[in-house]
Amino acid sequence: MKMPKCLQTGPVACLFILLFFSARAHVTRIEITKVESPYNSGMVYGAAGQYERIFGKAYGEVDPNNALDTIIQDIKLAPRNAHGMVEYVTEFILLRPVDISKSNKLLFISLPNRGNVFPADTALLKRGYIYLWAAWQGDIIAGNNRLTINVPVATDNGREITGKIRVEYEVNEPTKTLVLSSGYFNGATHHVYETVTTNNTGLVLSKRVHEADERIAIPNNDWAFADCTTADFPGIPNTTKVSVKGGFDPNYIYELIYTGKNPLVMGLGFAAIRDLASFMRHQVKDGAGNPNPLTTTTDKSVPVKAAIMQGISQCGNFTRTFLQLGFNEDENHRIVFEGVNDHIGTRRISLNIRFGRPGGGGIQREDHLFPSNEPPFTWDNTYEPISGIHGGILEKCIKTSTAPKIVQTFSSSEYWQLRASLRTTNSYSTKDIAIPSNVRVYLFNSTQHGPVEMADKVSGFTTNGNSYTPYLRALIIALEHWVMDGKQPPASIYPTIAKGTLVKHDKTSMGWQGIPGVLFNGNANDGPLIDFGPAYNTKMVTGILQEPPTVIKDKYYRVLVPKVDADGNEIGGIRSATLQAPLGTYTGWSLRKEGYGQGDLNGLNGMFIPFKTTKAERIATNDPRLSLEERYQTHGGYVAAVTKAANSLVTQGLLSPEDAANIIAAAEKSTVLQSK
Repeated sequence: MKMPKCLQTGPVACLFILLFFSARAHVTRIEITKVESPYNSGMVYGAAGQYERIFGKAYGEVDPNNALDTIIQDIKLAPRNAHGMVEYVTEFILLRPVDISKSNKLLFISLPNRGNVFPADTALLKRGYIYLWAAWQGDIIAGNNRLTINVPVATDNGREITGKIRVEYEVNEPTKTLVLSSGYFNGATHHVYETVTTNNTGLVLSKRVHEADERIAIPNNDWAFADCTTADFPGIPNTTKVSVKGGFDPNYIYELIYTGKNPLVMGLGFAAIRDLASFMRHQVKDGAGNPNPLTTTTDKSVPVKAAIMQGISQCGNFTRTFLQLGFNEDENHRIVFEGVNDHIGTRRISLNIRFGRPGGGGIQREDHLFPSNEPPFTWDNTYEPISGIHGGILEKCIKTSTAPKIVQTFSSSEYWQLRASLRTTNSYSTKDIAIPSNVRVYLFNSTQHGPVEMADKVSGFTTNGNSYTPYLRALIIALEHWVMDGKQPPASIYPTIAKGTLVKHDKTSMGWQGIPGVLFNGNANDGPLIDFGPAYNTKMVTGILQEPPTVIKDKYYRVLVPKVDADGNEIGGIRSATLQAPLGTYTGWSLRKEGYGQGDLNGLNGMFIPFKTTKAERIATNDPRLSLEERYQTHGGYVAAVTKAANSLVTQGLLSPEDAANIIAAAEKSTVLQSK
């Protein structure tokens, strides 16, 4: 890039030009592709009125030499434009009041999960929230309304970069062919890193029933880089697919290490979210003169007072890594998000890794040795003695005065599968640690990762539909008041060692009394320290992975889980109205049945095991839990219990009056103890 001729223009003009060129290292152009006004058939959302939905693309540039961006893996190996910048294009959706003066001046960024947009919360729209969804995951393939971001491929001075890639495959039904990207949390909607050759000589595809079992090599003649969907094995050679003779079996974990090529510079996703949020907050127009879509023809000012980022599940992992790597500071050294809701995300994310797979899991069975479940675990700076790492998620934010107010929310699945306890205890799980004053932590007791009630063929049980949604909504509004008005939210509510509500995951410690027909083996996602090699920075979850990694068996992390009551329902966190007036046992865990890796934890699914209706029924089945009849006597008794619980939660600031009324109305309409 040519430097401006400062000596000819004078120092003041020179400063202006330098600032102009510096400003180009973020969003350079906003392109609006579609506008729906009014939104949702003109529905009026309280005092905020009607909304309009705006679809667009943000074109951005990142300076590979900027200290804020050099952490991006392979940024120096990405192609550059005429200005020496690395480019990206990210899709976004903006939902704003038609009359922007009726907004509450809060920009609420909801991160898409695998490109999929979470619906806007009607209650938040009534409060005047300005919603923004923007793509950040560079390996998502367009289709089915997914938001995508276009990031470049890294090269070695124009030559293809190759590297080892390890993938684990699991299926829930016999399957002939999988795309190479088809890990448990990925699939056909993700970019595939092609194999450099379809010749599998020297490569090993293995299988095992349980994660810790010895790997059994599948003969090379019995698997192929090929497509068998339209032809019998060995099928049609294909650099993006893998097939097994006889098909993939649901009882096994399959592991393949192969040589892939052309890594995407996916760490640009952090910069894209930072820069687009900063643009929406501060810039009246882009470098091409296009207006910020939050401005109006009569008012050119940007109507944003503060911003909150919400990440759910995988996106919650994104928020933690975004903060840790320093992306909450924009290129003008301003804070980007004053508030963050990290929901059901306990790990960091493997976005900033060469050939990384940000959709990976790192749970008890699936992707167990996957990166990003390593320390630092805590928000505050701590010394982690098992790894020897010192630091915390907010370490960089603290140094630059860009630490946001944080509401971290868990389901119980995160305690069983994603080591949530290590976020509030020491590494040996022997004592609680202090939580920073700018952080609140809440557990929604006895909930699963994504509450839904349906038949689960892998466990043989019904999944857990105990919803945390109304309580999460109340906490988001509390975060809004914390950010906008300085009003403190409810104190943290989560299980602790000191209170005896956070315990070892054996039957006795938990207080699990057992339920007829329900297997319990105390399985949880403990795990060893993992060494991913010298080219990988564990602390910063950045670099190049050694595959396979080295398991350090004498250094181990043991997790704790919430204690349960006589019904098998958890204590120590937020107990919903459903849990205070239960219809059964609600768990954040379930076990796989025979033919599916029996005894291993079943993904992120829990169980709902209903109570018997009468005392006679429960005695006949040896069920130790009281029946509905014994608990509530009548339908009216059940409604009274729900009403009492809902009203108490409103008083605690954990439920809105509107949601309480809906919960009570649902109880009244239910068939619980209603005569047929």
